[in-house]
Amino acid sequence: MTATTRRLDVRRWPVWALRPRMLVLLLLVDLAAAGLVSAGLVLFPPGRTEVLGAVGLAVLGIVHTELATGIERVRRRVAHSSYFDLSSVWTFAAALLLPAPLAGTVVLAVYAHLWFRVWRPAGAPLFRHLYTTATVVLAVQVAGRLLTPETFGAGPVDPLVSYPALIAAMVLYVLVNQVLVGLAMSLSAERRLSWRDLVGDWDDHVLEGATLCLAVLASVAVLRQPLLVLLVLPPLLVLHRAVLIRQLEERANTDAKTGLLTSSAWRGRATRSLLRARRNRTAVAVLILDLDHFKTVNDTYGHIAGDEVLGAVASTLLREVRDGDLVGRFGGEEFVVLLSGLPVAEAGRVQSHAAAERIRRTVRTLAVDVGTPDAPVVISDLSVSVGAALSDVDGNTIDDLMQIADYALYAAKRGGRNQVRLGRPDGMARRTADDG
Repeated sequence: MTATTRRLDVRRWPVWALRPRMLVLLLLVDLAAAGLVSAGLVLFPPGRTEVLGAVGLAVLGIVHTELATGIERVRRRVAHSSYFDLSSVWTFAAALLLPAPLAGTVVLAVYAHLWFRVWRPAGAPLFRHLYTTATVVLAVQVAGRLLTPETFGAGPVDPLVSYPALIAAMVLYVLVNQVLVGLAMSLSAERRLSWRDLVGDWDDHVLEGATLCLAVLASVAVLRQPLLVLLVLPPLLVLHRAVLIRQLEERANTDAKTGLLTSSAWRGRATRSLLRARRNRTAVAVLILDLDHFKTVNDTYGHIAGDEVLGAVASTLLREVRDGDLVGRFGGEEFVVLLSGLPVAEAGRVQSHAAAERIRRTVRTLAVDVGTPDAPVVISDLSVSVGAALSDVDGNTIDDLMQIADYALYAAKRGGRNQVRLGRPDGMARRTADDG
């Protein structure tokens, strides 16, 4: 069977691998978007001027994609991430300027071009792109219905009416899209997603806000001096380059094997967290964790299997801490965690000890499926020793806390491993290589 035949075979489409509830959501959202646009165009046929405006915005969106392709190609190569979509400039501008159904056609045109130019060559599933397109269409429908020629148009507008309506449209545009995307992520995920997984990073929302602001400026230009809308393109390309730089920085700060912060990146962020804790009169705790007898794993199953174990432990750490806590790879089989927002003094020690114990118990239950040259195996019976230190009680700087936590880890190793120790026992020397 050829590749073309396989693509035409409905039974082999990747969409059927989705969970039933995700498949239902996909169909509902896609049908809702298609129905609203189709019904709107039939019931309220657009005029010639409106159609020309829609064509112009669609062409600008396509030109933007073509101009950004070179930057995005570099970013995908060096940052190993997918295309970063800033087409909200044109889709939100369509929501501001055009009737909602016609604005939906602008979304369809821009995203159809994105499919053939970007996502199809990248091997993205068509059903996923259709769902993304549908979420933007629905966001445009909701946002566009808040605005009328009296609130945002070529004639005089009342600031007391138009500005709140404009801000509400921006918020709803983001909210509708975010809720639908987050719902799809939660229904298709194999594990429980964190709040940060669902809503994204703060930087992403700032970038989206900047994109929507450009959309407003583009809309004003279209209404007053249409040729000036071309001046939106250079700032857009600058935003693409800003994303490239940010992701290069993130890659430099991320450990390749575990996806955690590197030691230097963790130290820098931990220092800022400690300063913030002092201003807020709270405490932070530093945990240093070491996988017990990890050398045996490498010697028995190989270093590739060992890397998979490190990745599994890293994922466990991320699940067991809060979104505001910091997790890094300290080196080798060692990890470092900063717990923020703790109470001071004894209450903080109790909470940090409880968190460390929870991590220790969870690692103890891990069973990691790995592939070996002989056959797949399950690596279990893992354990971790943990040393902890609390700010103000055990030290006043990150270096002090790391040193005290290191002494505590030494005590846990000498005490039999697979345990948690807080602070430094008097007279305890720093651990040596024999304590691995």
